[in-house]
Amino acid sequence: MNEQSKHFLYSYLNSDSPTGYEVEGQKIWLEYVKPYTDTYFTDTYGSAVAVINPDAPYKVVIEAHCDEISWFVNYISKEGYIHVIRNGGSDYVIAPSKKAKIHGENGMIPAVFGWPAIHVREKREEGGKMDVETVVLDCGAGSDEEAKKMGVEIGSVVTFDDQLIELNGRYIAGRALDNRIGGFMIAEVARLIKENNIKLPFGLYVTNAVQEEIGLRGAEMIAHRIKPHLAIITDVCHDTTAPGYNKIKQGDQRTGKGPVLSFAPAVHNNVLKMLFEVAKNKEIPYQRSALSRASGTDTDAFAYSNEGVASALISLPLKYMHTTVEMADLTDIENVIRLMYEFVVQLQSGHDFRYIK
Repeated sequence: MNEQSKHFLYSYLNSDSPTGYEVEGQKIWLEYVKPYTDTYFTDTYGSAVAVINPDAPYKVVIEAHCDEISWFVNYISKEGYIHVIRNGGSDYVIAPSKKAKIHGENGMIPAVFGWPAIHVREKREEGGKMDVETVVLDCGAGSDEEAKKMGVEIGSVVTFDDQLIELNGRYIAGRALDNRIGGFMIAEVARLIKENNIKLPFGLYVTNAVQEEIGLRGAEMIAHRIKPHLAIITDVCHDTTAPGYNKIKQGDQRTGKGPVLSFAPAVHNNVLKMLFEVAKNKEIPYQRSALSRASGTDTDAFAYSNEGVASALISLPLKYMHTTVEMADLTDIENVIRLMYEFVVQLQSGHDFRYIK
């Protein structure tokens, strides 16, 4: 990873991009990717697409989603304490004692998620009951009126205040790797294509979609706008060697062992076969996983859009998903980029991916 790429990685992942409010992160992403592409556009809700060879009739998508889980202010007590509800798959259990940022009417408002001291809680409740009623955000206001004067309103969005760190020279850890790390990886594919002077015989739509965390909504919208012939989606999956996972139920994937290629109804068998071939021919390590009725990723939205889009999923193994310490192995990140890049480079325009010909 060169210094320019690393600077982009840190500035992009440290930005705020909560579901429905992804503008800050999208601006950073577009600024980085535009020099490596021919044109770009955004849609009504903020999905961003940078395009290489936009006039080509055959269209290929490489896609990630940019939104992170967050909170909405739902109630402010007379004493100035703030109660929140989830925006996406946010976890009440991890909130207590975390620093936070309220995106208020007058700018950013620092806050903390408070929690009573261990020695004043009932012993039977030790460890805590944490839910919408008990998790409280404190911005230092002494009343609801004071909180409102500071810019806190019902509907204000809240994100955790955590920054990306590096561990053991091998891992990066922080919030929102799910899935802004995907946005980093697809942007790096565009960079490599440009710097290696690759002339693609098709249009490549490098797509950073919004609102995945609340039901794949951004991908649904942008898939209908682009109308691609092929889509390669990147997202994250669980490192099931970490404590708390059941490999019988959740499979056997781990960080450091390479990208995960998934079998699922929405994953097109012929596209998946090509990804396996590329990985083997280029000696890129990979892992396999099986998913049930739905992948739970934007793969589903693209695959079932329009008249059906041949789609596949490349996942990055991740520890501690939906927390502020999501961890990914730097070699896995590089290998996901390599796999997408090599697949795109060898793909021919007009490839027919019909299952039965």
